[in-house]
Amino acid sequence: MKILVAIAFVAILVSLGSALMYMMRGGTPPVEGQTPKKGNMATALAFRVGLSIVLFLCVLLAWKMGWIQPTGIPPGA
Repeated sequence: MKILVAIAFVAILVSLGSALMYMMRGGTPPVEGQTPKKGNMATALAFRVGLSIVLFLCVLLAWKMGWIQPTGIPPGA
């Protein structure tokens, strides 16, 4: 489970980095007769949101199935 979470987290960071790259590079005007590419940054960000939701649901499912246990500060401390 730790490996799955780590891979998903890295994929989320890569998607965020690619969106940053698209934003910083900006749009270049299309060449004559070529259709412009739109939405690269939006697609990367939408992919990141989707990955984040899937990761959250996987962690929630793993907790419900008993595969992982919550740790940390005990209640009432």
